[in-house]
Amino acid sequence: MKRTIIKIDEELCDGCGLCVKGCHEGALQIIDGKARIVNETYCDGLGACIGECPMGAITLEEREAKPFNEQAVMARNAHVCPSANEMSFAPKNGQNETNVPLASQLGQWPVQLHLLNPEASFLRNTNMVLAADCTAFAFGDFHNRFMKNNSIAIACPKLDHSKEIYVEKLTAMIDNSSINTLTIIIMEVPCCGGLLQIALQAQNNAKRKIPVKQIIIGIKGELLREEWF
Repeated sequence: MKRTIIKIDEELCDGCGLCVKGCHEGALQIIDGKARIVNETYCDGLGACIGECPMGAITLEEREAKPFNEQAVMARNAHVCPSANEMSFAPKNGQNETNVPLASQLGQWPVQLHLLNPEASFLRNTNMVLAADCTAFAFGDFHNRFMKNNSIAIACPKLDHSKEIYVEKLTAMIDNSSINTLTIIIMEVPCCGGLLQIALQAQNNAKRKIPVKQIIIGIKGELLREEWF
C-alpha cells in the first residue's frame, strides 16, 4: 500500500541516536553508525522523530510501504512503556479523601475527537483543549484548571485509528471555526507524544496561524511542564 512514512538521508545522519529516543513506536535503531528503520510496520508516519534530529536528516515521504501495525507496536513496547506497567498510588490511611462534590466544567458534548463536528457552534472563537484520554484521570483538578471556559476534545494517539482524520479536523477547527489557541495535554509516557505531532501538523496545514501549547502530566498526577509552539 502507498502511505506516508519517514525517509532518512544517510549522508546527513551523524548517528547521534536522538531520533531513536523520539520514536515512540521503536521503529528506529542505529545500525553501522546510521539511523535506520528496522521495521516499516512500526512507523506510524506521524514524524515524531523529525523534531529530534539536529541534522535535518529525517523527512516524510509518500511511498509503497507495509501498513502500520499498532498491535505489533503495543506488544513490542509493553515491557518498556510506563503506560503498560502496573503501579499503585492509592492513598494510605485515608489521605487525600474528600466528600465535597465538585461541579463539572464540561460545556459541550460530544468530547471524543472522532465524534466532534469541527464546525460545531460551540467551537467558534474558543480556546481549544485536546487532551489524551488518561490525563483527566491523572490530574486531580483537571476540570477547573483546563476545562473551565474552554472547548474540550479527547483522543488517544496510541489506540485511536485514522489519525489523518484528526489532523483534518484540527485544521478545520483552526481555519473554519477560528479557535484562538490549541492546548495539547498529554501524559509523560512515550506513547502520548503522537498527539502533539498531530496538532503541529494541523497547525502547519492551516491557513490561519494560532499558538499551540503542550502540557505534560506525570504518571502520579503532577504537572511536569508547559511550553508553547
